[in-house]
Formats: sequence, structure tokens, C-alpha cells
Amino acid sequence: MAKELKTIGVLTSGGDAPGMNAAIRAVVRTAIARGLKVKGIKKGYMGLLNEEIVDMESKSVSEIIQRGGTILGTARCLEFKTKEGQQKGAEICRKHGIDGIIVIGGDGSYRGAQALSRLGINTIGLPGTIDLDIACTEYTIGFDTAVNTAMQAIDKVKDTSSSHERCSIIEVMGRNAGYIALWCGIANGAEDILLPEKYDYNEQEIINHIIDNRKHGKTHHIIINAEGIGHSTSMARRIEAATGIETRATIIGHIQRGGSPTCKDRVYASIMGAYAVDILKEGKTNRVVGIQHGGIVDFDIEDALNMEKGIDNYEWEVAHLL
Repeated sequence: MAKELKTIGVLTSGGDAPGMNAAIRAVVRTAIARGLKVKGIKKGYMGLLNEEIVDMESKSVSEIIQRGGTILGTARCLEFKTKEGQQKGAEICRKHGIDGIIVIGGDGSYRGAQALSRLGINTIGLPGTIDLDIACTEYTIGFDTAVNTAMQAIDKVKDTSSSHERCSIIEVMGRNAGYIALWCGIANGAEDILLPEKYDYNEQEIINHIIDNRKHGKTHHIIINAEGIGHSTSMARRIEAATGIETRATIIGHIQRGGSPTCKDRVYASIMGAYAVDILKEGKTNRVVGIQHGGIVDFDIEDALNMEKGIDNYEWEVAHLL
């Protein structure tokens, strides 16, 4: 028989992502509507270990759905990767009467949730990362905002690159995943797209492409480079030396993590946050929520972590055709 939940906690862990506040808001208000008490855990697992825990009411999450970042704060916590840290976290949950926790974050955050579940604290994970690199879900909170931010920045770089007849290497975030780079490559009409999953480090091929395009009257050349490849500045120097064409590197950086979330991020984060509360109340634990074929689903965390995700071959083909 599933244990009765009276109080749940919510935390955000790892890198922040636009839409996390919408998820927090949905968790708090859904839980209260279901007769549960809610405690906010500040600064992720670090805050849990430091007992930075506050009571949350409906008004605690007023006027946050449009805000970027996370009102609870976030941090990475090496101590929580140890068995001693995990045991301490579970004991602190029991001390504060927390029966279950909803964890908003990425793969590393899920491993922490899995550890708490094994120690008797029911846990549900929500996919919060701009990288879109969680295999069990087609959507992660923050990706849509991040990719739109990057797209708009690249449009601006493209304008000035064309004016000065330059080659521009524009580096976007995504850790070791190339989804932001791929989507921007298509949306911005890039001449070359470099993804960790696909790039063979044949720089001469890029150089030849730039020279060939210039011969055919192309006045600029946009290269979208994923963070997982990086080294954009040194690459720009090498390309300029080989082609004789002025080449600039632009690293968009952490602006992609900030800003008011898009409608899609707000809505999906809200729906998944509410769903997480409902399955937690049903007695489920060690689960991660996701989107598959447009619908909401949940998976065992271990199964989710063992899934693999790669770049869609057809999307990659289309990116080159266009």
C-alpha cells in the first residue's frame, strides 16, 4: 500500500532553464489544490543538505510564470553524490516532514532523486534543461526559449556579417548535445552546422565550402558551432588564415539560459508540474515525467537514464539540403 503523502518538497537542480518558475508554480498550486502542504528547497541538493527549506503557499508563486531563472535558486552539489550526503538528505526530509520531492533538472538531478527514492523519499523528476538531451522526452523545459534566444542573436550577427562580407562562427550552448545548434542551423539558414554527434573535424571541408560559396557570389558564410565542439575563436583564426576572408567568432553564452520563457515553455512546464504532483500523490516514486508523441508520460528513472538519444537523420539531411 502506498504511503500517504501530506507534505511534498520541490527543488531545482543543475543549470537553470527558462520555464522552471512555471513548473514550480504548477507544483505548488496543484499540490495545495490536492490538499498537500508544500516546502520549497532552495539551491537544489546543496540547499537540502543545508536545510534551506521554506513553506510555500499559493501567493508564494504569484507573478513568477513570466520570469526566467528559478525563484528557488539552483546549485551543483558534489556532496550529494556521496552515499553519506544522500543519507543526510533523506534524514533531513524526514526531519521536516517531507514525504516526497519533485526535482526539476537534468540527468544528474535524476540520479539524486533516484538515491532519495531508494532511501524512502518518494521522488518525481521533471526535465528542466535547455539542452534537450534527456532521452525519454521529446521536450525539455527551457529548450524553446533558449533556441529562440539563440536564433534571434544569430539573425543579428548574420546582418553584420553580410554587411562586412565576413565568415562568422557562432557558438551556441547545449553541452555535448547538438539540438540547439541543429535547430538554429535550420532556422537561421546556416551554411555549415557543427554538431558533436556528427562532426568529423574535417576543417578543410569547411574551408573548401567557404571558398566555393565565395566564388559563386556568396557575400557571407554562417557556421553554427555547438558548445560540445567549441574552440570557435581558434577555428576562426585558422579559417581566416586559410581563406583570406575575415572570420569572426561569436560565443552567445549564458544569455540562452535567461529571459522570459516562451508560451510553449510556460505551458508544458505547467502541465508537467501538475502531472508530477498527481502521480506523486498516487504513490508513484522514482519516476521521470516527459512528453512523447505530444502526450504526457512517465518512466522509471533507471529506464530513462539508460535510454539513448541521437540527432534525427532526416532533420540532419534537411539541414544540409536547405
